[in-house]
Amino acid sequence: DEGESVKKGEVVAWMSSTERAALLDQARAQGADAVKKWEKLYRAAPLIAPINGTVIVRKMEPGQTVSQADPILVLADELMVLVQMDETDIGRISLGQRVSIDLDAYPGKSVPGRVTHIAFEAETVNNVTVYAVEVTPERVPDFFRSGMTAFVRFRVSTVSDVVAVPENAVQHRRRGAVVLVQDQKAGTANAVPVQVGLSDGKYVEIKSGIAAGQLVVVPKFQAKERGERRGGGSPFTPQMGGGGRR
Repeated sequence: DEGESVKKGEVVAWMSSTERAALLDQARAQGADAVKKWEKLYRAAPLIAPINGTVIVRKMEPGQTVSQADPILVLADELMVLVQMDETDIGRISLGQRVSIDLDAYPGKSVPGRVTHIAFEAETVNNVTVYAVEVTPERVPDFFRSGMTAFVRFRVSTVSDVVAVPENAVQHRRRGAVVLVQDQKAGTANAVPVQVGLSDGKYVEIKSGIAAGQLVVVPKFQAKERGERRGGGSPFTPQMGGGGRR
């Protein structure tokens, strides 16, 4: 039955040729002794499991006629996620790369996994060149099923114990990125050049320029740079925030 585990070498079904089935039908009309005789002389052929795995599909029922092209049982030794990766992103994927897997049917139940294969040949899907990337879960929960739709997040880079500020606290100017740092004594905010690193869309890593614990100003809107300003008020309506470790 579907969902049952089988071991390599285990008999999962018995098959008879049409000739054997016809002989047994005739023997049944002659009695039990004739049936035993022909069953001993003309034995059924066992269908043996080639791998340790789980029955995920049972195509046939006892008594049905099958051909060599008909699948009878489908076994799986592991479940994997097949990701269609755009060619513009394939350069950021590597074997062994860590990922998290979320099923549409079970939101909020992320499962860790790793990249186990990257296709060498591309295919075209909806006029987009993609590569098939196989992702294997580190553990397979009971609710995983073949054919489910999954959302996979690839961990491209990781940093820890760094100074991070909100993404909108960083202003990108012609001369580079700056952050407005609050001068508590003077009561002003000064633009400090910074070197930015990784970003997750909410926070951005600050490699140099400011230190943990400094107060930064998060503008409500960005003003266009027009050279040096002389006189006038600040173009920003600031909100206070802190640069901290993340």
